[in-house]
Amino acid sequence: MSETPDPLLPSARSAPAVPYASYLRVYEPLTAFPEPERAHWADYARRGVCPTAQDELRRSLRDVVRVPVVGVPAHESADAFTAEVDGTLLVCPWRTRLRGWLALQELAESFPRPVLDAALPPALRRQAAEDYERWRERNPDARPWIRTGVWQIPLRWFVLVADEERDYVPGERLRYRTPMVQARRRLARALRTLREAEGYGMLAEGLVEVGSWLEEFHPRSMVELDYGGLLHAVPADRLAADRSAGDLAAGIAALRAGDPARASEVYGDLAERWRAVRERLFAN
Repeated sequence: MSETPDPLLPSARSAPAVPYASYLRVYEPLTAFPEPERAHWADYARRGVCPTAQDELRRSLRDVVRVPVVGVPAHESADAFTAEVDGTLLVCPWRTRLRGWLALQELAESFPRPVLDAALPPALRRQAAEDYERWRERNPDARPWIRTGVWQIPLRWFVLVADEERDYVPGERLRYRTPMVQARRRLARALRTLREAEGYGMLAEGLVEVGSWLEEFHPRSMVELDYGGLLHAVPADRLAADRSAGDLAAGIAALRAGDPARASEVYGDLAERWRAVRERLFAN
């Protein structure tokens, strides 16, 4: 893998790229990766390769603006995000190609056919689907290390983290990081509470799906919830005051304490705040 600077990256680091997306990432310890991938990531870290989320986004956008459009990369990315926690190297592979295939499936479910045809020609989507089917046969257990929310943060993600884990640097980042065991514990406890309550079926179903995904990873992994591009879509004063993880935890605690009215009030306010952010997608 070459370390030649990408001409799209240095000049753009001072300005955010679009779309406005949030991310849920899992960083696994090196021991979770089989050889030769383990050796690749160890060497990757030793060489000090440190791409950012904006770097990843710009590389993806470069494919979108090409003519003809590249819906899914022809080759899988050899890049990753890395972190060191208590002397242990943790790795979050980009897996851009796999995520591209999954994103195309979501687009097909979310947009009418004429819109899809205008953005991505049917022949391109058909070829991508065939490529994914063949790849999936060879890699039945593959899963992405990164999930993306466009113009939103799915409320179920906030169950995994706690307010005291909030890391906010104005203009730079807003994220939460937590050990995998803690994320799983919070999810399981919240799920028990939600299943016993009325009116929270969709949130409970979402947690089941997220929990199944988390179970695929090493127990000594780290989970990261990153506001990503939403840092540039939400006013700074609102970001400074945002305590969504704490608010959702308070709502679930109210349910557990037998106060559904308080829980409904807290959850309703939280859902409305994030609904207002999502609606910006349709603004002129």
